[in-house]
Amino acid sequence: MKHINKIKTNCYYYPLLILLLLSGCRNLKKRQDVLFQASTINALLEGVYDGEVRCGKLAHYGDFGIGTFNGLDGEMVYLDSNFYQIKDDGKVYSVIKAAKSPFATVTFFDVDKSIQSDKKLNYDELKSLLNDLLPSKNIFYAIKISGNFRYIKTRSVAKQEKPYPPLAEVAKGQSSFEFHDIKGTMVGFYLPSYMEKINVAGYHFHFIDDDKTAGGHLLACGIDRVTIEVDYSNALHLLLPENSEFYTLDLNKNRKEELEQIEK
Repeated sequence: MKHINKIKTNCYYYPLLILLLLSGCRNLKKRQDVLFQASTINALLEGVYDGEVRCGKLAHYGDFGIGTFNGLDGEMVYLDSNFYQIKDDGKVYSVIKAAKSPFATVTFFDVDKSIQSDKKLNYDELKSLLNDLLPSKNIFYAIKISGNFRYIKTRSVAKQEKPYPPLAEVAKGQSSFEFHDIKGTMVGFYLPSYMEKINVAGYHFHFIDDDKTAGGHLLACGIDRVTIEVDYSNALHLLLPENSEFYTLDLNKNRKEELEQIEK
C-alpha cells in the first residue's frame, strides 16, 4: 500500500513540478531582460575612474555590453561573453576576469527584433533607421549591428593617474582611428532621455572588428550590408560605488552639453 501511495503522490506532483520549471524559465527570461549598470555617467564625468566591479562579476549579469576600465584605461567591448579592451593605441587586448571597471553597462543579449539592411547610411541616417525600429522611446534597448562597414571612426583614451582630471579634459587628448571597408560589430545601447544623469541618453556604441585587432568608442560610421539586432529591456539594476569620492560628489549638475561634446 505504501508503494502504491508513493506512486500516486509522485504522479500528483509531476504537473506541479513541470509548472515550476516553466515558471523558472519565465523568471530567467525576465532576469535576462535587465540592464546591469556599474556607477553613473555623471560620476565618470567628474573623474571617478577607480574600478570597483570586476569583469568576472559583470559576467554574472550579462554577455554583452560596453564600458571602460580601471583608471579610464581604454574602451570596453563585451561581446559573446568575451571582454575586449581597446587602448589608446587603437589595438585590442584580451581581458582577465579580475580586471576592474569604474563604469559599465551589460545585459544578456536576447534578440527581440532583427533586420537585414543593405542601405548605405551614415551614422545620422543609421540612427534614423533605428528610431523606426524601436517600438517605444521609454524603455531600454541593447543593439548589435554586425557586417560590412564602408567607414568607421573610433576613439580611445589613455589610462589616467591620480589626481584624476574630469572626463572633458581627458577627451581633449583622445586618440582617434579611421577604418575603411572593414567587417565588425557595433555593440551598444539606446537609453531614454530621462536617463541622462545616469547613463548616456540616446545611442552609445563601441566597435570591434571581426579579427579582434581594432576598435574603440564609435564616433562616426558608414554602413554597407549589416544585420541589426535589438534586445528590449524594461528593468535596470544599478550598482553604485562604495567610496568617499563618490559619496561626496555633487551629481545634480546638468552635464548634457558637456557629454554631447565628449561623445562627438
